Amino acid sequence: MSKNNHSGNAVYGLGFIGAVIYYISIATSFWTGFVGFLKAIVWPAFLVYEALKFLNGG
Repeated sequence: MSKNNHSGNAVYGLGFIGAVIYYISIATSFWTGFVGFLKAIVWPAFLVYEALKFLNGG
């Protein structure tokens, strides 16, 4: 019997909403906002990349 845990979905969803608000608020044009929306979709990749870069010392 498996137990589903959907807390990861909640964290991703809240992070997505926060990232969309951030990127849209700093956008200076429609296309900057559009690119910001695309970045918001993949925000965990940015987070992991920056964390690994920090842990690697550079």
